[in-house]
Amino acid sequence: MNDPADRVRIFDTSLRDGEQSPGCSMTAAQKLRFAHALAELGVDALEAGFPASSEADRDAVRAIAREVRGSTITTLARCHDGDIDACAAALEGAADPRIHVFISTSPLHREHKLGLSREQVVERAVAGVQRARRHVDDVEFSAEDALRTEPEFLAEICSAAVAAGARTLNIPDTVGYTTPSEIRALFEYLRKALNASGVAGAGEVVFSAHCHNDLGLAVANSLAAIEGGARQVECTINGIGERAGNCALEELVMALRVRGNYYATHTRIDTRRLVPTSRLLSRITGMAVQRNKAVVGQNAFAHESGIHQHGMLKHRGTYEIMRPEDVGWAQSQMVMGRHSGRAALSDRLQTLGFQLPEPALNQVFAAFKTLAEKKREVFDGDLEALVLGADAAATRGWRLTRLHVSTGSGAGDALPTASVQLRDADGGEVSEAAVGDGPVHALFAALARATGIELDIDSYQVSSVTTGDDAQGQAQVIARVDGSELTGSGTSTDILEASAQAWLDVANRVLRTHAATDSRATAPQRVAATA
Repeated sequence: MNDPADRVRIFDTSLRDGEQSPGCSMTAAQKLRFAHALAELGVDALEAGFPASSEADRDAVRAIAREVRGSTITTLARCHDGDIDACAAALEGAADPRIHVFISTSPLHREHKLGLSREQVVERAVAGVQRARRHVDDVEFSAEDALRTEPEFLAEICSAAVAAGARTLNIPDTVGYTTPSEIRALFEYLRKALNASGVAGAGEVVFSAHCHNDLGLAVANSLAAIEGGARQVECTINGIGERAGNCALEELVMALRVRGNYYATHTRIDTRRLVPTSRLLSRITGMAVQRNKAVVGQNAFAHESGIHQHGMLKHRGTYEIMRPEDVGWAQSQMVMGRHSGRAALSDRLQTLGFQLPEPALNQVFAAFKTLAEKKREVFDGDLEALVLGADAAATRGWRLTRLHVSTGSGAGDALPTASVQLRDADGGEVSEAAVGDGPVHALFAALARATGIELDIDSYQVSSVTTGDDAQGQAQVIARVDGSELTGSGTSTDILEASAQAWLDVANRVLRTHAATDSRATAPQRVAATA
């Protein structure tokens, strides 16, 4: 391996273990696209799939092996000849191939899953590693359910696997059962036992940790394994995986970076690509990331509390231990809500182009607090309406007056089509129509034609804000315009109408921003005087 002792190899298994998560299945084309993203992220190894499981997995692995460079391409196999040979065939063309073989080792698995004795398990492990070595030089061995295996037997089978030719030993916490102190001690024990075994090459073996999150300890256990001597961690983007998932790559990598002085290790991950990679996976699988997810969640760098916002305005280090730009976010977010204070409101209004004198700011702040009691989040459009007062309706730009959407999903059915009628601030009306890949795509295309504004949509979400058959849906659109991230929202019992309102909310903010820029260039004091 020849890796320095302070480097931790990142082994991503999003395409194998992660894809086994219910609802996360990917097509071969999607797996190839995501494999390229993982290589660009800088993962040392990516587990492309389990070729023996299906023809689709074999096709995906073949494509990845042929095209993706920069990462070790790994495939998984049971210690069965057929599995291993399928891996070898799928890896043809890979620049840096690895076959990853595994067998269960715990008493529970030996008795109820395999029906094998300890001696028979060792024999199969050795045979599996040897067969894999006939195909590739780089072989990894995993002892499934290792953390519930007798430590002395685990040491025995690891030594046998190394003697057979394994270069990496994976010690997985398959069911998320262990604790940080236990896994740290186990890795220390296994490293000492292997070094004392006298097996050739023992000193060059890389120990790997693969932790599941059933008790919410996957990242903590992986960090403890590193303390115990592991120099590879098997993880997934967004922590996807079987049951409660795996160790989240983004959390592990940033823990090692932020606490570098403590762990004295590093990775080769380009952390600026963490958020884009996370979002790509969400788009491919349809599995959204929870808002308060560490590092890549929408709230990871969002602040609503007035105390926190005031501290952030003074020095970002007061409430942030890492820079949002370092993980791929554009900037921190000051979320305006019921807990926000005057300092945050003043700062946000200045960002929107409003320089308010103290009396006007006090009036707007009072109105803001009243509104914040009614709304979960106060958006920039709401703040602009508060500042502009009674004339706000006339300055909000485009408004939806009519909407019709039709769709179809079978051979011979009409293409999804949307037609809209809009009214501008001066009372003029315009109508447009468009087709698209789906009803929302068609709707957004029609709105773009009608307004002449093209939005680069980064995120689109619809959620229920009430319950029952007549529940209101809230749509949220996040678009990137001139390098800035703009958020719009709309609410209606018709989710397509809510979606149109959210899109127009962003488009109107673009218009107001341009108008404010032009206004400040010709009459700098007019906005403040109006307020």
